[in-house]
Amino acid sequence: SDLSSGINAEWPLRPGISIPKSRNFCNFRTKMKLVVLVGIIALAGCNKIEWNLAMNLNPSDGHVMDYCVGWHQDSGIGKESEAFLKDYKNKQVWKQPANYIAIVRHHNGIADAAKVWKFKYWGLSLLQRFADMNPGRRIETVGGHLLKEVLPNTQNLGDDPIFGVDGDLAFNWAYTDNGCRIAVTGGHLSEWLSNDDNTHGLGNHFAIQPLTCRVNHDVWGHEISNIQDCPLASCKDVKIQGTDQKGGPHLKNSPAYGQYAIFISRCSRDFPFLGGRQLLKTIMEN
Repeated sequence: SDLSSGINAEWPLRPGISIPKSRNFCNFRTKMKLVVLVGIIALAGCNKIEWNLAMNLNPSDGHVMDYCVGWHQDSGIGKESEAFLKDYKNKQVWKQPANYIAIVRHHNGIADAAKVWKFKYWGLSLLQRFADMNPGRRIETVGGHLLKEVLPNTQNLGDDPIFGVDGDLAFNWAYTDNGCRIAVTGGHLSEWLSNDDNTHGLGNHFAIQPLTCRVNHDVWGHEISNIQDCPLASCKDVKIQGTDQKGGPHLKNSPAYGQYAIFISRCSRDFPFLGGRQLLKTIMEN
């Protein structure tokens, strides 16, 4: 029989991790039990709400976080003092193991909407997840959002790329010479060979080699695009949130709905939503 089938059932591994089929398999199985045991012990100490800011996207700050800027690189962006004002990426948090992810829409640190998801494969950092571009196209979370909070009377939700649709988070969504770093599965996920420029979300580009991040034509980079049905063959007005895009003739600026802060946690399912009352900075200080 195939011994690997049993271990995949007990310990789901990310695709691409090989399972040895040899006389050393028992040793491998023992090591895997130890890894799981260590993970259980580590999670046993999770008795408080603990979130770390990994990235902030401001779609109108003049810095374009498109598909090939920052996501897959071991580097920081911006200043901590401006973390809720401009594009920001914390180099150290980007390398921390993450089991949960939250995306919060806010206005200079005052939140109006938040969602939390659980990663399908635990223990990987955002750097590992976003560097995994070839072949990319991974549904990284499971079970849809665990939590969703939206302030009453919040505007501009219908076509918001994160809060306008439900589902799981797709990372590194590559299709022909296009890519989107974060999309929600309730929106449109283009087929691999479909050159329709029609997957929308955070961190986008319409003229790259998405498996390697070689840029073909820089003008098609844009930070945030809203949910819309605007296929390339019939639509020449792709609605971009804010002004952070590089000048492609089909990219049309529109009002920014807010900024988008990405938090990660090793333990917490619950997010201390502070909508409309306090700055998100408070979460980082608790």
